[in-house]
Parts: sequence; structure tokens; C-alpha cells
Amino acid sequence: MANEVNTTTPSETVASGDTSPAQPAFGRAVTRRLRKIGLGLIFPLALIGFWEFMVRWTGTRLIPPPGDVLTMMWDFAFGGIYEDGFSASLPIHLWVSLQRVYGGFLAAALIGIPLGVALGRSPLLRAMLDPTLSLLRPVPVTAWLPLSMIFFGLGPKSAVFLVFLGAFYPILLNTVFGVKSVDERLLEAAAMLGCKGSQLFRSVVLPAATPSIFNGLRLGHGFAWILIVVGEMTGVPEGLGAVIMDGRTLSRTDLVITGMIVIGVTGYLSDRLIVSLNNRLLRWSPQHHV
Repeated sequence: MANEVNTTTPSETVASGDTSPAQPAFGRAVTRRLRKIGLGLIFPLALIGFWEFMVRWTGTRLIPPPGDVLTMMWDFAFGGIYEDGFSASLPIHLWVSLQRVYGGFLAAALIGIPLGVALGRSPLLRAMLDPTLSLLRPVPVTAWLPLSMIFFGLGPKSAVFLVFLGAFYPILLNTVFGVKSVDERLLEAAAMLGCKGSQLFRSVVLPAATPSIFNGLRLGHGFAWILIVVGEMTGVPEGLGAVIMDGRTLSRTDLVITGMIVIGVTGYLSDRLIVSLNNRLLRWSPQHHV
């Protein structure tokens, strides 16, 4: 008959080999993720192999092979091998450096973002402050090291100040750029719909500037970890930068490389948190996903 009713049951459909669209999509997502991880591991593994080859080929004793650095990393984290002053000391050094890095970074964000918004929205304020900021910005952060020790003395406050300086300008400049780049047509359309004052800022300016603000946060975060080594040259006894300086003084290259690896891994994981927050807040804008 022309109007036959389909009496196939769900169980018969499953038995016939039909699968839900979600299963292939999930499989493709897992495959893409594994492929991305695999591609990301190619260069580090090749670099380690090249490192091992060059150490063996040159016979140098100045640079330890990867195996010796791995042994040092284990002892630094858990102890039980060298039993010296650095054994099992990773937790305290990492915790101290985290406090200094994020103390300076958060201070830079709390000052840089509001100031950047104000400069981006106010041509008068920008005309007043931009020359001074442009004059100070090219000064290397390391040049502030003697003054920081005069201002704050030997200790962690100098390190936090140097981290703050390194993170401040990327956050400030990217915030200014993001606010200034808001399309005037968006502002006009919002004004025609009755959106004014603080509501205009919350609904139009801030969302449009958020991608640039996050770019500034990522750049500032990277500089914060770069400058922690310089900051911890100010006479502090603990911290990853202090460990690297001690390794240099003691000619412990394995300890220097261990400190570098710990800083790199910690900075990478922290950056992934910022990227995740960026993707969550900007899920409405796929082109700004990282």
C-alpha cells in the first residue's frame, strides 16, 4: 500500500548498524586532539634527541645530557639522589615564585586594564599621559633593577615590582588598542537603541575590546615569567630565579636547566588557563578562539 507505516523498532535500527551522529563526531574530536598533541611533541622530542647527540658528539662536560637533567629534576622535586640543599626543594621554590609572579601580574592587570580603558575612551587623558608612557616604555626592565633595590630594598618586593613593570605595558597598550578599535557604527547603533553611559560600556565597548585585552594579558603573563629570574637576582634566598642563579654560581648546569624547564612548564600551564578563560568568555566569537 502507498501509506505503509514504518514499523521498524529502535532496537532493529541499532542492530542494522545505524549509529548516532554524536559518536562519529566524538571520534573525530578525539582524533583531532590526539593529532594536535602528537604534532606538538615532534619538535620537543627532536630537540632532546639533538641535545643528546651533540653532547655525545662533542664530549663536552659543560652541558649535561638529558638523562642527567632528568635525574636532577627528580631529585629537585622528590629528593633521594643527591641529598644536598636543593633536594626535594621544588615545592617551596615554586610556591614562592608563583606568589611573586602573580602578585606583580595581578597588580599590572588591576592597574593596566582600567587605565587602558580610560586612555582609549578619553582623547584628553591620552594626550596628557601618552608622551610620558611612550618615554618610559622603551626603558628595559633590567635597568630598573638598581632603583628597585633602592626603593624596596633587597628582597621579594623588588622582584614583584620588576614583574609588575614587565607585565604592565603589554596589558595597558593592548587594552588601549582594543578600546580605540571599537567600530563607531556599533556605538551609533547602540545609541539609537537607547544604550548610553555605563550600559554602553558594558554592552558594546567592553565585549568588543575583550579579545585585545586577553592578548595583552597573555603577553604580560609571559613577560612576568621571563622577569622573575631578574627579579630574584635581588638577594632573595628562595625562588626558581634564585635556584638558577645559585646553579650558575656553583657551575651546576643541570640545576640551571632544571630551573628553566620548571619555569617553562609552569608558564605554559598557566597560559593554558588564560586561553581557556579567553575561549569561555569569547565563545560567542569563534574567530577569537585560541
